[in-house]
Amino acid sequence: MWSRVLFASLLSTAAIADGSFRADSHGPIGVMGEHTHNAGEWMLSYRYMQMEMDGNLDGSDSVSTTEIHQQGYMNSPQTMTMKMHMLGGMYAPTDELTLMLMLPIIAYDMDLNMRMGMMNMGGGMTVDTPFSTHSDGLGDIKLGALFNYQKTDSSDLILNFTVSLPTGSIAEKDNTAMSMGKDVQLPYPMQLGSGTYDIMPGITYTVKQAHYSWGAQTKATIRLGDNDNDYTLGDRYMATAWYARPFAESLSWSTRVAYEHWDNIDGIDSELNPMMRSMVPTADPNLRAGERLDVAVGINWIMPGEQTHRLALEVIKPVYQHLDGPQMEADYSLVLGWQLSQ
Repeated sequence: MWSRVLFASLLSTAAIADGSFRADSHGPIGVMGEHTHNAGEWMLSYRYMQMEMDGNLDGSDSVSTTEIHQQGYMNSPQTMTMKMHMLGGMYAPTDELTLMLMLPIIAYDMDLNMRMGMMNMGGGMTVDTPFSTHSDGLGDIKLGALFNYQKTDSSDLILNFTVSLPTGSIAEKDNTAMSMGKDVQLPYPMQLGSGTYDIMPGITYTVKQAHYSWGAQTKATIRLGDNDNDYTLGDRYMATAWYARPFAESLSWSTRVAYEHWDNIDGIDSELNPMMRSMVPTADPNLRAGERLDVAVGINWIMPGEQTHRLALEVIKPVYQHLDGPQMEADYSLVLGWQLSQ
């Protein structure tokens, strides 16, 4: 019995040493499309992602609720929460090609403040009314391919290409403080998809050494044409780099930096009440662009076996934001994931 246990332990240690089951053999869970599989291998994954937004920025300066109302907006966004459940699958028909599928289920919640002026005995007064809006459902499904352009014993150069399908709704409605109990079209940040076919090219480079690994990735999201509501979301550009290090037989930690830039919306949502643009900043297509620099820390835990289970967590914090505003400021994000591969 003891000889079998010792033999299994030696096999496990050897596998970890050559990288087969190292916890950092995959990148941080907040990075997708950063690894490929050998022919015939597959992987199923689940990710829970949550982003919290609190307050507003104009450029890099904070803008208070009162300042937003003083700019003529009746409604001021206060906080917003995005929750996403992402189901994923990967399959490699060859050593050079790995196929991907990503299916997101999204929920948005936004708290706002409506401020109205009232006349009282010849003097002015204001009344604040807090309210919330909500939307949820299927987001844009993504189909991708990863090409092993160059592979060595210690490094991989991967070409990424993904197509985003317009399966997410751009017709989400809800009650607002001024809609008199009726559901009305919600502004752009509350919609679940882009409404357009989008292409997402990218490139990923990873290196694995005996006691550490690192990687870098850059991606773009390019919108193709206008959607059915006569607008196009802004293109997005992202670059990230990470460093990871095993600190136990089945555990690794990682640190990462990420930069993202996104453009303003082209066109105007034809289903959105034209008055909304002057009532709330989130309805103005010229107040959607920005850039952000994030730092993140993460952990991977892997359990070797015929089928490999990996649990991972990453916490992400912005360190710099510059927004065409008033626009909501990101506070923090987290990504929790499970991966099963064979």
